[in-house]
Amino acid sequence: MDTQFINILGLIAGTLTTIAFLPQLFKTWKSKSAKDVSLVMMITFSVGIFLWIIYGIAIGAMPIIVTNAVTLVLALMILVLKIRYR
Repeated sequence: MDTQFINILGLIAGTLTTIAFLPQLFKTWKSKSAKDVSLVMMITFSVGIFLWIIYGIAIGAMPIIVTNAVTLVLALMILVLKIRYR
């Protein structure tokens, strides 16, 4: 398969999974409540995303690096709100 096609496919997949966090972030921010968000899940997820970034750097895969970096920022924002609105 064409490398450019694979990179575009990776960017599309990463973008979709990244924007999936936006509704949760907006809801938590607006309601000032994160009681339904699992703290353990968010910590585990954030560590996993960080490891994906390291993996992406190791193999030089820009779609993995970029989309997971954005996802990590969003996940950390939800984690901060979870702690703040406890």
